[in-house]
Amino acid sequence: MKSKRLAVMCAGLLLVGCGKQAQRTAPPPPTVSVIQPVAREVVEWDEFTGRLESPETVEICARVNGYLEKVHFKEGKEVKKGALLFTIDPRPYRAESERAEAEYERAKSQEELARNDAARAARLIETKAISVEEFDTKTRTHASAAAVVKSAKAALDLALLNLEFTEVRSPIDGRTSRAIVTEGNLVSGGLGGAGATLLTTVVSQNPLHCYVDVDERAILKYLQLRREGKRVSARDAEIPVELALANDTGFPHTGFVDFVDNKVDPSTGTVRCRGVIANSDHSLSPGLFARVRIHGSGKYHAFLLPDRAFGSDQSQKFVYVVSEENKVEYRPVKLGPIIDGLRVVKEGVKPLEKVIVEGLIRVRPGVLVDAKPFEAK
Repeated sequence: MKSKRLAVMCAGLLLVGCGKQAQRTAPPPPTVSVIQPVAREVVEWDEFTGRLESPETVEICARVNGYLEKVHFKEGKEVKKGALLFTIDPRPYRAESERAEAEYERAKSQEELARNDAARAARLIETKAISVEEFDTKTRTHASAAAVVKSAKAALDLALLNLEFTEVRSPIDGRTSRAIVTEGNLVSGGLGGAGATLLTTVVSQNPLHCYVDVDERAILKYLQLRREGKRVSARDAEIPVELALANDTGFPHTGFVDFVDNKVDPSTGTVRCRGVIANSDHSLSPGLFARVRIHGSGKYHAFLLPDRAFGSDQSQKFVYVVSEENKVEYRPVKLGPIIDGLRVVKEGVKPLEKVIVEGLIRVRPGVLVDAKPFEAK
């Protein structure tokens, strides 16, 4: 009797359990955040590494011999064109210029006397008061005196020039290096720089040049874009360039490309190019490495999405799109570069579509979802 009663109770419990199982509801669809692609006209940028150089770098050398009398500039500071940098003892050259000036005045006096004699001889020869030989002598004496005047004038000019060279001035606006030779030392001059003593260097500051080596593949791409009329060549016009130093965010410095070399270097497979970068605040310095970017394409319409929207299926990138029925669809995409923090999508999405940006790991194609607009935190 007891066993019969126990069997009835077990059967009742089983019936109650089956009723509860039947009353269970399906779980709600997963909630995802979606965003619509941003449609924009974009231009791709190609990045290269370069080095900054000064357009004008001048080695300041002595042009006359003598003792260095005075250093007039502050080392490492900026100077203007024509600023006095060094003084070489001018006394020997001043004395030489005064001697040359006296020789010049004496030569002019003798030339004037010879000219008068020649003019008088010209009048006398007409009346045959003097011989032809005497007339020729007077004429040639005047010509010789005139040549002596020219020689004396050249010697005076050279003496004055050497006197001027005792004041060493900056030929450009720029920043000086250290004074390599200090006061009291003997320096050597030389025309053409041969054997001349190096005193300091001056480099210009604004603008600066940035030299980069562009690889052969990029050059071929630019030539193709030029043939298709999608991008102007740097050989035909000034194209914009942007530059950043190692500690810069973005590319805050701007300029343009003004030079492309005339051939590919066969040893490296690159072409040397030069950008002109404005440096009015002198925040850039010659010798620094820099990242440079230039237009790598023509303008084209594209869609942009944040990187969090993309998944990877081996080598294939994809996105999940929510359809009008709130079902997940798988879309392979072709990606481009990042522009202003968003990734360019060249193929795979359409305008006004809802692309999942949060909750990708909770969904799969065909799943019903609850799509909410994405809110940036």
